[in-house]
Amino acid sequence: MMGITHATSGAAAWIAITSTLPIVSSGAYPLDPVGVLAGTAVCAGAALLPDADHHSATIAHSVPLLGRIATGTVGMLSGGHRQGAHSPIALALVTAGAWALTLATFATDGFGTLAVGAGLGAAALTAFGLKARDFVRTWAAAWALGAMLGAFIVLFAPEQVAWFPLAVAVGFVVHLAGDFLTTGGLPGLFWPWVPRPPEVLHPVPVLNRIWMRNGYVALPVLGDTGSLRETLLGAVLGLYCFTGFAHEGLLLIGVDLSAFW
Repeated sequence: MMGITHATSGAAAWIAITSTLPIVSSGAYPLDPVGVLAGTAVCAGAALLPDADHHSATIAHSVPLLGRIATGTVGMLSGGHRQGAHSPIALALVTAGAWALTLATFATDGFGTLAVGAGLGAAALTAFGLKARDFVRTWAAAWALGAMLGAFIVLFAPEQVAWFPLAVAVGFVVHLAGDFLTTGGLPGLFWPWVPRPPEVLHPVPVLNRIWMRNGYVALPVLGDTGSLRETLLGAVLGLYCFTGFAHEGLLLIGVDLSAFW
């Protein structure tokens, strides 16, 4: 799945889980508009994290030289693209890291407790998501907007850090789900053990596309990465995000559309 679709699906998932938009949102973890809007940006960026194992990923271009070094290191440690970084082990590690960031706080006399760790994490993930979605033309602009959101959380909404690990986890899971729906598939739940199917199953239609010879598993309803089906899904999810974002934005200024329904 392309980075733009990953980012869009991460944003859509966060809105679906946390928004109170009638009919189309579950409201399973309802938040105030600030939490929904900020979390949408964070979740979109987090949906790009598994591809930090690829030298051409969005994250690789985020910071000159350092981005390439980071993705090269992740790729080396995880065994290459769509291996360890696309596994439950990586999900657990990344979620634990996000939780650890919420513990990085700084107490001040004038501003109270500053959520420095979550602010930095939110800034970086927002920058990744904005650039993947091409909402900005340059990385400088992406980092500037990400820094603004991070600073807002640090200074004015430190209580919002409670949802930060969840947003990161949701984004990561949504990325894995997206890749599972393409022909490339995933290494499965037991990486680094990737069991291969017995030879007798290799010729079996359908099954040989779900459990591939290399041991990867997939439900390739979207076809290849970048397919028309993926593009259409991304367009639908983009419209959903726009609707949810507009709803929460109106709530932020005191307009509740549900009162008219």
